[in-house]
Amino acid sequence: MPLPLGVPASSMHIMPIFQDANGLAIKFFIQKDIAQEIQAELCEVVASLGGRVETKVPRQGYLLIQPGTAEEERLRMCWTMPDRPERHFVPYTYVEACKIAGMQLKQIFVESGLPIRMHIHPSIANINARTTLSQRIMHSGGDPTSSAQSAKIILADPNTDVFQHLVKTYQGVPDKYVESYLWVKKCVEKGALVYTPLIYKNPGGRRPGEERTQFTEEDERHLCEWIAAKIPYKQTGGRTGNRLYQQLCEMSADPEYAWVSRHTWQSWRERYKKNAVRLDAMIAQIVGQKKPGHGEQGQYGYVRKDEEKPKRPKRTRKPAEQHLHQQEMIIGGINGNTSGVPVIFDVSGDGPKPSTSNAFVRNSPAEEELEDGEDSQEWAVRIGKESPPNWGKRKASEESDAQSPLKRLKSNDENSISQGIILDAGIHLIDRTLQEIATEYRFTLEEVKEFYDQCGEMERTRTRFQKMRHLLLSIGES
Repeated sequence: MPLPLGVPASSMHIMPIFQDANGLAIKFFIQKDIAQEIQAELCEVVASLGGRVETKVPRQGYLLIQPGTAEEERLRMCWTMPDRPERHFVPYTYVEACKIAGMQLKQIFVESGLPIRMHIHPSIANINARTTLSQRIMHSGGDPTSSAQSAKIILADPNTDVFQHLVKTYQGVPDKYVESYLWVKKCVEKGALVYTPLIYKNPGGRRPGEERTQFTEEDERHLCEWIAAKIPYKQTGGRTGNRLYQQLCEMSADPEYAWVSRHTWQSWRERYKKNAVRLDAMIAQIVGQKKPGHGEQGQYGYVRKDEEKPKRPKRTRKPAEQHLHQQEMIIGGINGNTSGVPVIFDVSGDGPKPSTSNAFVRNSPAEEELEDGEDSQEWAVRIGKESPPNWGKRKASEESDAQSPLKRLKSNDENSISQGIILDAGIHLIDRTLQEIATEYRFTLEEVKEFYDQCGEMERTRTRFQKMRHLLLSIGES
């Protein structure tokens, strides 16, 4: 990379920045395979800045090299010596960089005579920024070509999410640092290597030796006045709630409540809790003087009373209907299927008899009674030998399920009733069937009911517990 050509250095008054503290010229050696025109210009600029170019490698001074070449590697291997820490390898652009900076750039990115390894993270996406950063590191003695694993310093963009991830990843690794790309410029300007210190977060609470803000009598008086205005009567409750004191601290913007900022809302609340007996007496005295009315605006503890809703009259049963309910029950829809026609059977006689009553007997006494005017054609029932209503007609898709044992129970089978399937009007046929399954296969009634409530199919319930009993028997025999 040739140096920019311009006005000859000899014709300008330039400060001799390439001189040591004793005023002696700093020595330079130029890599031999660099282009001759570049070498000639380097010699001229070095001489104009007070330095001197040598034909041999000096014991102390600078080797101007071209990075990435084979000759550069050979020079480093031959002339890098621990006992020569004042011999530095820098790109030949170092001369122009010092001229632009107006001073000799110190070799600060060096440890034990060797360049500090640095890694430029991909989060620094700008190519020009990466190139400038790399040159600045090399001009100050560092090596910007290392990988993230081998580098001592990782340079990344602090405005990206990956920066904080890198900090957390390597903060526990000894002798490993994550720095912003701006950190390099700061170190160069200071002329020293200074790492950014880790700042530990305050875990909370008072620091050692830090004095706590004490409560004064005036603080307590203000607190009592606030509580007296908001909750004048303790029996209403709420004096130890959080919201009362949070709202107090929200008033800190008001000049009249500037005293609130002396403590946090938690401190105000704890002050009252620990001194409730004494402060309640002060609050009662303030309330006695101001005598606020119950439910005044701004107080806690009072709400508007809800208006009573008018009760809807319930339909009462006639004595004849109550007697009918005790003697009759509906058998139908026992398998969770509403397609069955509800037929009313009289269990007090010898067999099922269709009822001629127009009353609709409910499946469960717990169901609410119909209000006056709620009867409609939608809830019509079959009377005598008349055809069933529309809702009770069986669909064609349900004919195939007519062979289920529980479906057969819906027919007028006198033997089923006489054998005790319906022995008590207080026990529903579903409960009776579930009890038979539990008894037959030796399971608890609760287990059978739980499974039936989940699937809603009686035959499936019977098959399930039959298989489970067979499985348990086969395990016991083995």
